[in-house]
Amino acid sequence: MPKEIINPASLARPVGFNHGILTSGGKLLFLAGQTAGDAEGRIVAAGDIVVQYEQVLRNLKAVVEAAGGTMQDIVKLNIYVRNRDDYQAHLKDLGRVHRAFFGLYYPAMALFEISRLFQDEALVEIEGLAVIDAEHKQAD
Repeated sequence: MPKEIINPASLARPVGFNHGILTSGGKLLFLAGQTAGDAEGRIVAAGDIVVQYEQVLRNLKAVVEAAGGTMQDIVKLNIYVRNRDDYQAHLKDLGRVHRAFFGLYYPAMALFEISRLFQDEALVEIEGLAVIDAEHKQAD
């Protein structure tokens, strides 16, 4: 599926995201908000935003792969955190985790600090949108 990264020269150079991604063709996959829940729905690593971020990406990967795609098919992510300062304090480690799942690819992203998530132990939740290549076969 063709994707074109859109980063206009009139905007600040993005770091860790892209301003826009233009796609054509493919199927839209709407990714529900994922927290750091394990297979039983229990939040892992209470108090550790880096480990929780990794579990969140693992959960998103499971959904994308079940639809026949890859993490690089994700074109938009909304990241919700309980504490923006905690997130910023761990940017280097969060970047390492991001690259382990996405390589050097960055979707269009937004970060929001919110007061609470559905599960009190959750520090981060991510929702998004993927465009799965029409040629990919959907997994059973």
